[in-house]
Amino acid sequence: MHVIAALLAALPFFLTAGDAIAQSNYPNKPIRMVVGFAPAGPADLIARIIGDKLTEAWGQSVVIENVTGAGANIAGDRVAKAAPDGYTLLLASLAQLTINPSLYDKMPFDTVKDLIPITQAVFTPNILALNNDVPAKSVAELVALARAQPGQLTFGSAGVGTSQHLAGELFKSMAHVDIRHVPYRGAAPVITDLLGGRISMFFGNITSVLPQVQDGKLRALAVTSPKRVAATPELPTLAESGFPGFDATASFGLMAPAGTPPAIIDKLHRETVRILALPEVRKRFAELGSEVIGNSPGEFSAVIKAEIPQWAKLIKETGIRASD
Repeated sequence: MHVIAALLAALPFFLTAGDAIAQSNYPNKPIRMVVGFAPAGPADLIARIIGDKLTEAWGQSVVIENVTGAGANIAGDRVAKAAPDGYTLLLASLAQLTINPSLYDKMPFDTVKDLIPITQAVFTPNILALNNDVPAKSVAELVALARAQPGQLTFGSAGVGTSQHLAGELFKSMAHVDIRHVPYRGAAPVITDLLGGRISMFFGNITSVLPQVQDGKLRALAVTSPKRVAATPELPTLAESGFPGFDATASFGLMAPAGTPPAIIDKLHRETVRILALPEVRKRFAELGSEVIGNSPGEFSAVIKAEIPQWAKLIKETGIRASD
């Protein structure tokens, strides 16, 4: 009996020691990185760049799994409910973490309570691009045109609640103009219709819009980030164009299920930030029009918590819902 009692008393120690050994050996099997967006899009490309470098560093495969649907909520829910062992991660857009809680009547998980930030990896600005037939050569001219023709101009987006949609709604709110929103299922059909003149403008991701602008097929007026970006230094920000404080970028970061051991979060953070600092990685992101952030888990958490009420206010004012 004494032996059994001693073994039972020692059990917590062995379990804790086992956990510590598992954490120190992390990773010792393939890691799954879930992305809530289609292959070849900005989120997917970012996940693959980081995933390939993690595979090189650790000798364990990082498998990218694209799980689309419900504004990336299905992907977020899958990771939120996964085992908190560091082997299931989420490459999330800031929009799905901060906009969806106000956009959807019922969220399957809590973005703050059920996920742990690892690092906000990169941000990609949107470009305000027009069809060449729209007679506006500056943001001021566009505002004047919209006010002269209320409800006649249109802006497309890759879907309700995306950063492109919210950029358009923020622009409408700040400029006090009536421009109709036309949602699509992804950016590709938006660009097709923008080129064809079926919509007037697009607050499009720089990755997909810039090539069309450089070829002269679309006209760019401004970027939606707080500062000018290296890929388009000649383009002013919307803040510089009469809308101080305007900020509607597509930002992406790495998350893990709540309960993931701090030692694993720390290891993931340190390695991901190291990768983001590599010259070849920074060069690759620059080619995509993205800029590296690589902040701490605490800093990323603060960004998420600060942006949720900001977007909630705009969504309430505009009355948009995920079913729109």
